[in-house]
Amino acid sequence: MVADILVAEDILKEENAERLCSFNNIEVYYIPVRKFKTITISFFFIDTLSKDTVSKNALVPAVLRRGCKSYPTMSDISLRLEELYGGSFDCGVAKKGEYHVIYFHTECIAEKYVADMKDFFKKPFELIVDIITSPVIENGIFKREYVVQEKESLKRLIERRVNDKVQYAIERCFEEMCKDEPFGIYDYGDISGLKEVSESSLYEHYKNIIDNYPLKVFVTGDVPIEKLEWIKQNLLKIRHNGEKDYNNKYNGEYFLAESNKVEEVKQVTEHMAVNQAKLSLGFRTNVLPTEKDYYPLIVFDSILGGGVYSKLFQKVREEAGLAYYIFSQLEKFKGLLLITCGIEIKDRNRAVDIILKQIDSIKSGNITQYEHESAIKSIETGISFLKDNQLKITDYYFSQILATTNDNFQTLADKIERVSIEDVINVSKKIELDTIYFLASNGQ
Repeated sequence: MVADILVAEDILKEENAERLCSFNNIEVYYIPVRKFKTITISFFFIDTLSKDTVSKNALVPAVLRRGCKSYPTMSDISLRLEELYGGSFDCGVAKKGEYHVIYFHTECIAEKYVADMKDFFKKPFELIVDIITSPVIENGIFKREYVVQEKESLKRLIERRVNDKVQYAIERCFEEMCKDEPFGIYDYGDISGLKEVSESSLYEHYKNIIDNYPLKVFVTGDVPIEKLEWIKQNLLKIRHNGEKDYNNKYNGEYFLAESNKVEEVKQVTEHMAVNQAKLSLGFRTNVLPTEKDYYPLIVFDSILGGGVYSKLFQKVREEAGLAYYIFSQLEKFKGLLLITCGIEIKDRNRAVDIILKQIDSIKSGNITQYEHESAIKSIETGISFLKDNQLKITDYYFSQILATTNDNFQTLADKIERVSIEDVINVSKKIELDTIYFLASNGQ
């Protein structure tokens, strides 16, 4: 049953994602951000991470972007985007916790700034729907040339991940932490899994995505209300059974079952041609993104390694002079915390010791007013930066829905503002070291 679209003016508040309608496991959201001269349209198909589908999920958007029935080549799509006053299009995959998200984005000028093209808003929407639902096919399946070329491109991307050593050390630490969990799967899969994908198997997988994967559609910008009703009617044309489900990953039982108490800290060393060693420490936070403790956890992360005021920067980099860089980060969807730094190989043990002392210091209540206030101010600045980019706004609200949380930018800032030093101390006691990953040069 198709829900009636909600068009009351009082729900269309600035920078709030409002669900307009829901049908066949498709949900449409509108974020009425009026300060930009452009609008964005985003499609998110949601899967759970699996070795069986990860490479196929990554290949599907790569093949779809090569062309569709109305615009059969990438050049044709680019020319169409130029006709739409320099619009843009992008697609790919993203890992959010143990979800694997296939996304499609387009951005173009808002209709009110276009005087010479009737119903301009419909043009980019029709283009993105065409790319997603009407691919170029050959003998009833994906065009062989496109699949072969995109498989080779994806193979090179997987091989090149080692080139960014900082990011590689972060990803490898997470993968070692969650080796036996879906989160340990690399976003783009592996080369062996890629080899098994054929044009026919990929096309069958694509049809399964279109037919069954939960779909969230976001429109961000200044869009007339009457156009929102048109969106719903247009999406009804998409064949979508909505049989696949992704819900209830954050009901506590699942989350904590996947993040069992650490029995023994894993020690992993990998050798590669590097001039500077990379040290990453992975922790289980044991905090759900739906819990009140999540907000103190954000502040804890900022105090620990969020900026020049943080304990890690001051103690490891400035006082001890050990690190070329050092910071911490949260993986909200999986409940993980990671600290990473670049050091000399000989300083590994000393760096680990000082890093762990900073966490123990917080657990013991050693947090200054300056650290607390600087952390909160830094987080609030980060929230403000998010609001300056339409795609980041869209991703923020999509992530809220995926995590079954309900914070807009203001409520998030308000909750962060109310976090006390005592709250941070309490949440820090839940954090457990899980894995120490070290990337060192060959022979060291």
